[in-house]
Amino acid sequence: MAKYATAQQLDNEARDAEPAEHFSGPVIDLVHLSRQTLGDSALEGELLTLFDRQALQFSTRLGASMAAGEGKWRGDLAHTLKGSASAVGAFMVADAAAAYETAARAESPEAELAWRRLAAAIDRARGEIAGLL
Repeated sequence: MAKYATAQQLDNEARDAEPAEHFSGPVIDLVHLSRQTLGDSALEGELLTLFDRQALQFSTRLGASMAAGEGKWRGDLAHTLKGSASAVGAFMVADAAAAYETAARAESPEAELAWRRLAAAIDRARGEIAGLL
């Protein structure tokens, strides 16, 4: 049975992890988002709200310690998150989700570090979204 991390443990891990040490873009690329929505600010807000909710839900599910045999569904969630993040311009989250997807599918020892980086990227994106909405 998987052990679930507490919210405080996730917060501590996210603070300790570098979301994407090589990433230098904005947390949310608003120009990209505007292009995706054809400049519809109401739609932008709706998409950011939906992404924020999805990121929180996925973060909660992925925050549990990985047990053997869970790599596929974890990779699937990370892949979905990667696509959603890319759509709204949260490219740091997309990059971190791609790295986690690869590590999770392989059930690699690097999956834990990849998860901490993804959790930190999600935290940054959600903080940015909260400031925008």
